[in-house]
Amino acid sequence: MKKVHIKSFGCQMNVYDGQRMADILSHQGYEETATPEGADLILLNTCHIRDRAVQKVYTELGKLRDIKKAQGAEGQETKIVVAGCVAQAEGGEIQRRQPAVDLVVGPQAYHRLPELLAEAHKRRVVDTDLPVEDKFGFLPAPKRQAILARGVSAFVTVQEGCDKFCAFCVVPYTRGAEFSRPVAQIMIEVERLAEAGVRDVTLIGQNVNAYHGEGPDGAVWSLARLMHRVAEVPGIARIRYTTSHPRDMDDDLIAAHRDLPQVMPFLHLPVQAGSDRILAAMNRKHTGDEYRRLIDRIRSARPDIALSSDFIVGFPGETDADFEDTIRLVDEIGFASSYSFNYSPRPGTPAADLDAQIPRELMNERLYRLQDRIEHHRQAFNRAMVGRTVDVLLERAGRYPGQLAGKSPYLQAVQIESDANQIGDIVRVVIEKTSTNSLFGRLAEPGETDGKGLAA
Repeated sequence: MKKVHIKSFGCQMNVYDGQRMADILSHQGYEETATPEGADLILLNTCHIRDRAVQKVYTELGKLRDIKKAQGAEGQETKIVVAGCVAQAEGGEIQRRQPAVDLVVGPQAYHRLPELLAEAHKRRVVDTDLPVEDKFGFLPAPKRQAILARGVSAFVTVQEGCDKFCAFCVVPYTRGAEFSRPVAQIMIEVERLAEAGVRDVTLIGQNVNAYHGEGPDGAVWSLARLMHRVAEVPGIARIRYTTSHPRDMDDDLIAAHRDLPQVMPFLHLPVQAGSDRILAAMNRKHTGDEYRRLIDRIRSARPDIALSSDFIVGFPGETDADFEDTIRLVDEIGFASSYSFNYSPRPGTPAADLDAQIPRELMNERLYRLQDRIEHHRQAFNRAMVGRTVDVLLERAGRYPGQLAGKSPYLQAVQIESDANQIGDIVRVVIEKTSTNSLFGRLAEPGETDGKGLAA
């Protein structure tokens, strides 16, 4: 068989898209390989969310050019493909900067990979159209062996695109308007995953809680109603979703956290900033206090829920007082984890043209301080797990013999000692200690409880 190497950058949706491209190519006689050396086809699935991510792509392409040249000297033809959001945003500019690239294909056109690759054998190709047809209807189902190789947790894209137009964000321009897949199409995919042993499903979208797909009854279904249907699939023990917008957290979705035991008590809900002035400039359409009240409602419905968020530091015009509002919000809510970044101007977005861009040195100082507070709360949350008994989904063998690794309901990495073949099982684990990035525990004895066990 021919070999393909796929490297995905960025978000969970890129991971999903990379897997679906592998599924397409497997039907064209390609098998995946972990390294670009020796591959007949090398595919970079790219992210455009920050400038640094874009520059990583061009750095990687320089290395791949050398591999392509060396393999060509030995008589092996190698094709290089750039897919994803950088492909959508930069199009033919990629091939101008790196002529070794044979094909540039946007995230809404990768279902056409076979015909585009055939064309790329004759000439260099760029396809960044936003087609009218639903690409998901053209994607082949993953082979059972591929699902098994990917493990007991899986992503399922249910929604793409965004209509929010936050001033800093390039997603509406690279992924297009909001689109929700039909319920029936999603359920076929989830059921196939479950039949192959998947236990944990994460429903993903750029704005996933804006999901409004057509149901089998002809009605428009919400994300909450979709999750109720997913929860009925035998074998699916855990349901998660990401990424959400605070404006789309409706009562039904909050109630699903209360009513569905399969929905994990962990929610990633980006706020981006704590200052109302900066939130308005970002076009987020919520205030800091509205976000706080939303968190209160969510915690009232699911008291054991843990929260994660995103923060942008140094948005144009951010003052010291604005930044202090963000620090205050972080300390008041006590996020279990969060992602934080310096503001990165993206060409074509409204914020890129704003005055009062923040000096890089000041952004770095603020980011360091914010990340220190975020880490303080993350470690406090992890330390509070010691002595608790939690349900852990075992996903793979650990680094050392006799060790298994899995995830807590809160997406924490958990390591246990066990020689049993328990991958795919959900086991009760007593947490005994923490490290910087993992929890360590032992299998609970039958009937053992600390009286404080967290939700599974």
